[in-house]
Amino acid sequence: MAVREILTVPNPILKQVSEPVETVDEELRTLMDDMLDSMYAADGIGLAAIQVGVPKRVIVMDLDWGKGERNPRYFVNPVLSEPSDNLVPYEEGCLSVPSYFDEVERADRIQVDYIDYHGKPQREIAEGMYAVCIQHEMDHLEGVLFIDHLSRLKRQRAVQKVKKLVKQREQDAA
Repeated sequence: MAVREILTVPNPILKQVSEPVETVDEELRTLMDDMLDSMYAADGIGLAAIQVGVPKRVIVMDLDWGKGERNPRYFVNPVLSEPSDNLVPYEEGCLSVPSYFDEVERADRIQVDYIDYHGKPQREIAEGMYAVCIQHEMDHLEGVLFIDHLSRLKRQRAVQKVKKLVKQREQDAA
């Protein structure tokens, strides 16, 4: 397992639509394990493969990570359906838009069908934070970032803030 670099805006790779996965094999499980290590290292709760430069329909998530526990989840070729009509605002952040947070409205309940780490089909109803997180990560698979749900001005501010942060990190590392 390895920690991979997480791409940040305005990297054009983040705007790509991810391709379906053909089979869950050892290579894909290694990718998912690396993604999980990368997510934990960045102190995140969700990560899509495109965020580490791999345009495959794969998501990892761990909503218990912030509580000091580990409960990793793996989603291959996830499909969302039956969103509730009830939209709720949540303050979101993103590892590809570091140090920027803003409110986005999403369905508070949604069905998710996916293939798990072992290649078995699964179906769940996601509610609350789980529903928000899976919708956020699914957006990544379609080339959409949470800041794309914001006004143009807020989106521009977020990108400028990230550029400045990345430049500062590069200077600090030099």
